[in-house]
Amino acid sequence: MKIFQPLALLFFCSVMAFNVRADINENITINDIHQQMQSKQLTSEQLVQFYLKRIATYDDKGITLNSVVQLNKNALKQAKALDLYFLKSGFKGSLHGIPILLKDNIDTTDGMANTAGSTALANNFPDDDAFLVKQLKEAGAIILGKTNLSEWANFRSTASSSGWSGLYGQSKNPYDITTSPCGSSSGSGIAAAAHFATVTIGTETDGSVTCPAAINGVVGIKPTLGTVSRDGIIPIAHSQDTAGPMARNVTDAVILLAAMVKADPSDQDVMSSTIDYLSHLKLDGLKGKRIGIARNLMGYHQGLDNVFSQAVQDLKSQGAVIVDDVNFENKDQWGDAEFEVLLYEFKDELNKYLSKTAPGMPKSLSEMIEFNKINADIEMKYFGQEIFLMAQAKGDITDKVYLDALAKAKRLTQQAGIDALLEKHNLDMIIAPTTGPAWKIDWVNGDHYLGAASSAAAISGYPHITIPMGYVHGLPVGLSMFSGKLQEGILIEAAFGYEQATQHRVAPKLQ
Repeated sequence: MKIFQPLALLFFCSVMAFNVRADINENITINDIHQQMQSKQLTSEQLVQFYLKRIATYDDKGITLNSVVQLNKNALKQAKALDLYFLKSGFKGSLHGIPILLKDNIDTTDGMANTAGSTALANNFPDDDAFLVKQLKEAGAIILGKTNLSEWANFRSTASSSGWSGLYGQSKNPYDITTSPCGSSSGSGIAAAAHFATVTIGTETDGSVTCPAAINGVVGIKPTLGTVSRDGIIPIAHSQDTAGPMARNVTDAVILLAAMVKADPSDQDVMSSTIDYLSHLKLDGLKGKRIGIARNLMGYHQGLDNVFSQAVQDLKSQGAVIVDDVNFENKDQWGDAEFEVLLYEFKDELNKYLSKTAPGMPKSLSEMIEFNKINADIEMKYFGQEIFLMAQAKGDITDKVYLDALAKAKRLTQQAGIDALLEKHNLDMIIAPTTGPAWKIDWVNGDHYLGAASSAAAISGYPHITIPMGYVHGLPVGLSMFSGKLQEGILIEAAFGYEQATQHRVAPKLQ
């Protein structure tokens, strides 16, 4: 189900007559766009028109990817205003005139609802922009629209299908529409891969940026917890939630990250960052890096392991020092503690978010559970709400069970996890395959995850970058790089060096 705001059809009528003079190919970067704006080959208005036409051609029709589910009715007006601003004053900021798509769990005041993919929130129109959206707009960005997601950020059922929501339906992988786009930032990953915007934004609790980035063949960055504000984002858990950039190349992802990062005093886990992210885009970024291989985060798919083996050789050829068998001895011990924490925090934080929504919508998790029961023909026709029920059964976040689980999860992934391995082996970072190639969409049995490298970085709150590593039977797979708190700089150096040396990404054929 696609939701187009009023005037969207007018956009498309004007788009059909649009003849772009600039070269807006799938490899165009933010820097390319700004250079073409400076040389008067391209305007922001033309760029917005280009994306609207592309969305209409491939997302709504043709291959019908169903990734962009709302459009900003004022996008062209905003683009024209930014073009005038540029003529008078130059670039407003690092994202001047750049169209961005947001995952549909982030508040924006551009006439678009914030729904988490639930029909219960179809009319949840925020009164204020999320803190990170304010940062984007201050940098000159245009919020072009919103993207589909795994409903409730994949935290409703134990048998869910990634990229499916009751409000919008199923989104599809652009490399093979019968396969999963992963989630929960499914639409953002698809839209970045299919070039429906210059860059996109997803959110992650555990793997929700990195998995769809890898499976859709794009770059995803999960930053250090608290460096990007969680204000205005429909929550799962404050101890792990963060937004992150998704892009077709490392440079654009880093430009977007730099614009998003700003200390928000109202964020309970605020983390100030003084990193000059762009300065770490170094061609020789791999030279001398000590990189550990987490072998016990792989071994679940032979084709994936073969591609990873080549990636290791590529890292070595660029000057990296590889340390093998750097394994997480406690990796099977943190999962139960993490899930306990997520259940407690989800109930607490969702109740707070829902309590501030407009009249007529569920005001608590318990009311949302009842809504789903009443609307089961729409919301639960493929899978249930087992996780909702488990969360509702939990007590307050002052409970000893919760506090003990939180302490255990953090200890096992921080001081006894990533920090311990980095120190023991004198490493700059740890690597592993991000996740397996995409599986078939299955509404009967749900997702078919084989394995992933996301949890240690997700639970610890440490940074994680995934970058295209190659293909297995034509399906993209990613290389994960993660390290200690606020170590985005060394990860960016390594990711950029690897990208520039290998250039693995090939755009999907949308035919």
